[in-house]
Amino acid sequence: MNKTIFNITKMDCPSEEQLIRMKLQDFDMVKSLEFDIPSRKLNVYHSGNPEPIFSALETLNLNTTLISTEETNAVVETDTSNSQRKLLWTVLIINFVFFGLEMLFGIFSNSMGLVADSLDMLADSIVYALALFAVGGTIARKNNIAKFAGYFQILLAVIGFVEVIRRFIGIEAMPDFKTMIIVSVLALIANVLCLYLLQKNKSKEAHMQASMIFTSNDVIINSGVIIAGLLVNWLNSSYPDLIIGAIVFVIVARGAYRILKLAK
Repeated sequence: MNKTIFNITKMDCPSEEQLIRMKLQDFDMVKSLEFDIPSRKLNVYHSGNPEPIFSALETLNLNTTLISTEETNAVVETDTSNSQRKLLWTVLIINFVFFGLEMLFGIFSNSMGLVADSLDMLADSIVYALALFAVGGTIARKNNIAKFAGYFQILLAVIGFVEVIRRFIGIEAMPDFKTMIIVSVLALIANVLCLYLLQKNKSKEAHMQASMIFTSNDVIINSGVIIAGLLVNWLNSSYPDLIIGAIVFVIVARGAYRILKLAK
């Protein structure tokens, strides 16, 4: 058996991990995967040549490079499908609940930042749902689900971006900065919980947990919405909310593009 180490510079949160798992799940040569998200490293235990694995990872456009390949006698352990399903269901429910909450409060508070952040939570929910549906499923079913989810997500991002432009041009009511901050803090806590659940079995050292949490795109986005809420109050302007909304919509569209890559 061989151990190949890949550097994946754009792998910065568990949703990218799930994309990689789904991409490689149909490779019989792959025996086990070890993710080190803070260091952007992926260890693949496999038989045969690593080139097919490398080619598959490249299609995700996560900026993958092959670092080294060596023979190993390590005994790899794989998680049971039941434990994987329970974990995926847990993080799926957390993300989907906060998608609904952020969307609801985003509309009521007139905050595009919260609406955009809710779609980012939806994007993560879609990835975890895809992983669940893909377990034990056919390649055709996985591809069809990935296509539907990807195009749906792009549609939402485009609609959101158009709304941001409309608000930049027109005169809109000021967003409620207090709601923006409170809901974003709650979403931040939810993302930290998801990161902990997904990573706790890979490393139990405190500094590794902290590194995983603070290098996550989701945490950065939540923090961005909180900062935007503060700026809305300090500057008495809705522009910070619109700017963070536009940025997050671009991130959501990028995530949808990666999902569509799974269908190829």
